[in-house]
Order: sequence, then C-alpha cells, then structure tokens
Amino acid sequence: MTRQSRAPAIGVRFGPDLTNAGVGPEQASPPDHGAGDPAGRPSAPDAFRPVPAPGADRPAGVVPEQPFLGLDALWIQVAGTLCNLACTHCFVTAGPREARHAMMPRAEVARRVAEALGLGVREFYLTGGEPFLHPELEAILEDTLRHAPVTVLTNGTLLPATRAARLAALARAARHSLELRVSLDAADEPGHDAFRGPGAWARTMRGLRALEAAGLAPIVTLTRSDDTPEPELAARARAALRAADVQGSRLKFLPMFALGRERTRTGPAPAPRSLAALPPEAFDPGRLQCGRARAVTSRGVFVCPLLVDEPGGRMADSLADAARPFALAHDACVTCWATGMTCANE
Repeated sequence: MTRQSRAPAIGVRFGPDLTNAGVGPEQASPPDHGAGDPAGRPSAPDAFRPVPAPGADRPAGVVPEQPFLGLDALWIQVAGTLCNLACTHCFVTAGPREARHAMMPRAEVARRVAEALGLGVREFYLTGGEPFLHPELEAILEDTLRHAPVTVLTNGTLLPATRAARLAALARAARHSLELRVSLDAADEPGHDAFRGPGAWARTMRGLRALEAAGLAPIVTLTRSDDTPEPELAARARAALRAADVQGSRLKFLPMFALGRERTRTGPAPAPRSLAALPPEAFDPGRLQCGRARAVTSRGVFVCPLLVDEPGGRMADSLADAARPFALAHDACVTCWATGMTCANE
C-alpha cells in the first residue's frame, strides 16, 4: 500500500484497533512489487525524480507548491460520474444521470495502467461513480491484478453473493492483493440513509455480509460528518456493524470535503481557507498523497481524485506531463493538510 512518509503532526488520531488504514481483524496483504530498488519500486525516469520542496523564499501570501515525488498510486475513475445513488454530499456529484466524466472502456483502462507501470506505479484504485456499474469491471480487475495491488471503492449496494464469490475467486487467483472499500456516512441507518437515500444502509449491509461470507475482509470507510470523537464514532460503527452481522470489516475515516454536492448542501464557506500563511519551514513535502499519486478519468490526468471537477485540477493528457508540482490553492488542500488524511488505504 502507499505509505505517507511521516505521521500527521495534527488532526486525526487512531486507536489500536482502527485503521488509517489497513489494520484491524485482518491485515491488508502487502503488495508484491517485483524487481527494482530495495523498496520494490522500479527506477523512476528523469521526469519523476523528486522536485525540491519550496524554500524559505516563498513570497508572503503565496500558497505552497506540492512537489511531485514519484508515482506510487494511480486512481482510475473507471465508472466516470455514473452512480446508482445520488448522495447529498458527493464530492464529484455522481448520480444515475451524471456523465461529465464518461465510463472508461477496458482498453482505455489498460492503456492507463501500462502508462503508469512505465513510471513505477505501485498500486491502483478504481473508483467512480460506482465502479460496479461498469460491465467490464471484473475483466478490468483481472487485467490489472496481474501487475499490482488493486482497491475498488464502492457504495456496497451492488454486491450480491454471486458477485462476491467471483471477486473472492479473482482475489485467490491473483498474484497481487485485491481490496474492497465500502463507504458509510454514519454509524447508524438513519444517518447513513439521510445522505444516500432510503434503504441504502440495508443494501450496503447485505453487500458487506456477502463479501465476508465469500472470505473477503472489506475496509469500511466512515465519513466524519460531525464532531463526534473518533473513538466514540468507531465504537458506534462497530456495534452497528455487529448488529447487522458484519464481523470482520476494518475501519478507515475520511473528513467531509466542501466539493460537489456537499458545497451545495452546506452552502458557501464562511470565509475562504488557504495555506498561504503556512510557514515555509512547516511545509512537509511528504505529508500529502498528491506528492505520490495522480488520478485519471476519461477527460485526462488530474492531481487527485478529489479535484476532478475543480478549476486547475486537470494537469495534463499524459501521466508524464502531470509529473510536476501543484499549487495547494484549493479548500480541499487545506482539509487534507489539516487532517493529514489520505484517500489511500492507510
């Protein structure tokens, strides 16, 4: 899995049985990287050599630039913005009739995977929208698992026992690890369904039970939608999962982001937030995932999966051309920096 170079200095803290990420009743499988440097990463081409961090001469009022340190993870928006739900807080405004980013055909995904492998990528994340709406998703998984670990991010509502069994068979046959990440937006049914619609919790619980029955150990990503202390939220979530006969799932926490429908739901921020006041000496170039990741959709290469609809989020047509610093000028950048969060499985 992708690793942050240092633990966050501020923000989220995790107890011994929680994950930010991949720990819990069952540890995530370590990736098999193959030949390369001692960490398993192939030698990076010149374009991906680390860029020096901003120095102390950054002018006052200018936001820091995140240097690009290499391609550890590639996020692939395989389903575009198509989703069977229309969650009120969705940061990419996905839904049944949303087509701003198109579904990516299997051949296009394979081309992006090959491009990333040539640049030393270590793992892939498949997202949307809802990836399980993609008619070729299982074939895409089989293709991609030949090369690196893969995580699928899903709302968990499209996981009948038959599909869970096929996914388990794929995982058993693959050289690399397959992870399933299932999203919850509250530690109870009313709270979750308030974001995702009536019946969403029940369908997601059925999906989680199907995955566990097939021998898979999904990661449950729990959105922090209020100020409930994390240990309390974790205890409530585990109790709710046990009550739904979901026993072995791991937990990961994510903050809310003022993007997409969430920005509409909550209204504009009371005041713009910026990292311009961050002292240059406090800037840690290894803190944020955008130092070692990029995202691709049908519309090109983006700095991260959060900013695929934000001005300036699109960086290039090719991954090599996106191997450059990025100005941390978005409100989401402030959230990531303040919480130390990562979209990855840790």
